[in-house]
Amino acid sequence: MNLSRRVGQAAIRRAGPPFTVAIAIGGPALEASLSHPTRLLCLLLLIALSATSTLHAEEVGERWGTEEREREYYPIVNIPLPKDTVIEAGAFAVLPDRRVAVGTRHGEIYLIDGVDAAKPTPSFHRFATGLDEIFGLTWKDNALRVTQSCELTRVSDSNGDGVADRFETISDAWGYANYHEYAFGSKLDADGNQFVSLGLSESYHSHALNRGFIMKVAPDGKTTAFASGLRSPGGIGHDEHGSLFYVESQGPWNCSCSLKAVSQNSFHGHPASFNWYPFSPELGPVPEKPTSGTRIATEKNRVKQLVPYAVIFPYIRMGRSITAFSVDKTQGKFGPFENQMFLGDYTQSILMRATTEQVNGVWQGACYPFREGLSTGILNVEFTPGGKLLCGGTNRGWPVRGIKPFALERLEWSGKMPFEINRITIEPDGFKVTFTKPVDRDTGGSADSYVISAFTHPYHGGYGGPEVDQHKSGVKAVALAEDGLSAKITLEKLDQGFVYELDLARLRSRDNEELLHRNAFYTVNEIPSR
Repeated sequence: MNLSRRVGQAAIRRAGPPFTVAIAIGGPALEASLSHPTRLLCLLLLIALSATSTLHAEEVGERWGTEEREREYYPIVNIPLPKDTVIEAGAFAVLPDRRVAVGTRHGEIYLIDGVDAAKPTPSFHRFATGLDEIFGLTWKDNALRVTQSCELTRVSDSNGDGVADRFETISDAWGYANYHEYAFGSKLDADGNQFVSLGLSESYHSHALNRGFIMKVAPDGKTTAFASGLRSPGGIGHDEHGSLFYVESQGPWNCSCSLKAVSQNSFHGHPASFNWYPFSPELGPVPEKPTSGTRIATEKNRVKQLVPYAVIFPYIRMGRSITAFSVDKTQGKFGPFENQMFLGDYTQSILMRATTEQVNGVWQGACYPFREGLSTGILNVEFTPGGKLLCGGTNRGWPVRGIKPFALERLEWSGKMPFEINRITIEPDGFKVTFTKPVDRDTGGSADSYVISAFTHPYHGGYGGPEVDQHKSGVKAVALAEDGLSAKITLEKLDQGFVYELDLARLRSRDNEELLHRNAFYTVNEIPSR
């Protein structure tokens, strides 16, 4: 990546390793007029200014502006790493002895002991090395099942010396030839199956076998194609209901990042993987090719296997490259968000929440801001045995707001209850919103406190895309529950295929607090009957 910066009339250009510098100061005439020592001094000054500027966070979109207030409820605790150790965490697994395994982009696995301590100084033990871009870890039968770019591998220690010595291929039923061909592995489902989501060779192409598919790996290792149409997944797993979802990135056929619900033989919008259908008859017939420039709400009626985005994360406002999720099963140790998904964003170094529900057999739901201010690009998160949220990642490869090249950090609940939107669910004529603290009657009962707008995206083969058909949604009535913990919002009109933004800045709690985060976004695929 080439970076160009200007300092007055001077420009310095850096172009990857090996480090090179080009300097231009006011054009050739001025350059010629400067003595060699003066030019050298200017060059050194500009190098110093450029190096200093790299310590600041990358500009990757506006911030929520809530970091200072968030700290009161969910402080971030740094996990110290061993000296000269690079841990670009891509996957986590909690072991039966309460240690946490972390898999890295460099293909190493570390076992961490003491991650939940009040002032953590954990021990790190390198268990395995020699793997590649680890984006899935799960523990089964005294071994780790490791999803790496090229295969799903069983990694174990057969002689008990604490170091892996057996690497057994469970499945390699896909190709791998390009750096962008990442593979993300789920935890095991109730029947012992594991699912692997496979990124394309590039944003527009599938050059290697089964790229753009989700593969199902049975307990005996038998591997079958399960779904198609992926572009660049960022994680895969099960929500609070036990249903399978994967994280999709913004790009061709995806104007924003999203969570997508996965069912057998489903198609997720990108046609590049159609060329592998002849090798996977279990997927059934090739879907109709989607028509670029349409809307997914109408195109899904023509392309029968096409599944709409379950939860859309509006671009930049809610991340730019969302990544793997973990469901809060801490039984209140992490605060009031039990059973909700927590997921990170690589580019903006933030955390968000998501909730899902099924309406008329179709999955949809909402996303909510949660925490700014992490130190690096987040690739994965995992709840620890102590009910804290472990986050890890890197800034390698793409722009990142966080200033560290890699980090492990832990979020913990301080015990103070934030005033937040807890969950949004759909009603036949609007939404029900629940809150973490009782809402004041005057603001909570006023329709003016609920500002709601909507937009949709084009469904097209171009990279990303705008928010279109934007409009305000009139609030017809509001009914605040007696306990103040929920409100039923009736709209003048509710449309399928739109993302509804709720801006509740005017609400106050009964102790006169503002909402910690004023916005939430609900994706409407279906509307329940009355």
